[in-house]
Amino acid sequence: MKPRVVSLLPSATEIICALGCSDQLVGRSHECDYPESVQRIPVCTAPKINPDASSAEIDRQIKNHLHQALSLYAVDVENIRELIPDIIFTQAQCVVCAVSEVELQKALNEATGLRPRIVSFSPKRLADVWSDMANAAKELGTDEHGRSVIKELKMRVVDVIEKTCLMTRRPTVGCIEWLDPLMAAGNWVPELVDFAGGKNVFGEAGQHSPWLQWEELTQKNPDKLVLMPCGFDMPRIRRELSVLERHPAWAKLRAVKSGNVFVADGNHYFNRPGPRLVESLEILAEICHSDTFDFGHRNRGWIPLPSGK
Repeated sequence: MKPRVVSLLPSATEIICALGCSDQLVGRSHECDYPESVQRIPVCTAPKINPDASSAEIDRQIKNHLHQALSLYAVDVENIRELIPDIIFTQAQCVVCAVSEVELQKALNEATGLRPRIVSFSPKRLADVWSDMANAAKELGTDEHGRSVIKELKMRVVDVIEKTCLMTRRPTVGCIEWLDPLMAAGNWVPELVDFAGGKNVFGEAGQHSPWLQWEELTQKNPDKLVLMPCGFDMPRIRRELSVLERHPAWAKLRAVKSGNVFVADGNHYFNRPGPRLVESLEILAEICHSDTFDFGHRNRGWIPLPSGK
């Protein structure tokens, strides 16, 4: 019998579906929205902060909750109890990004008789994502198909690297994961920039995303800036651009003056360590070397900002 699965992590939901096991999903988090078919599945979590607030206000709410040792998410234990899952997928990497393993276990302890197996992901680099996918395939009983899916994704990465590894012109790239206050992208993003033929200037591969000071941004002054705030799609980023444009240093940045500022869908691509990190790599390759790469992601996964914006 196939296990009944609840996923409290958007990237895990995408992994499960990529493995051909969407029929085993019986519950999801409020943020699991891809593929579109999963939106019919019952929701088992809710945010305790206002996700529609400004970047600065979201940051204030998060820090206030964490300072008081409060969870950022509510787990609907009664709903999970009714769904009777055999496996629950969650994460142990970031208390801000999704329900953590600790929070989930605490919630489940209140549900007498509910003892699902908890599978927790904590990826820091692209290789960790492959491992998570292989682990998910094993848990779901589809090891062989999982190996095939992973191999296909890896080959798409190799196709990009084979071209960029020979490039001597590598633009400096700054990836911004939060707008106010500024945060650079870490974890898997720096290595994606490298694979895409760029030179990452902020954050380190395999390390958590660091806060970024405007002084450091102006000092390193990268050739290209990619805005990919966590959880924000492109229209949301465009709406919040004024927080950057108001800063006196913004208009003086090399990337701004040369029209090399790009808005990328952080929510659906760069912030989710799942199969679509391959699309994220392709997006960066298009941004870094538009004369070589065209995967068709422009205007769907990323857009350039007009010069001076």
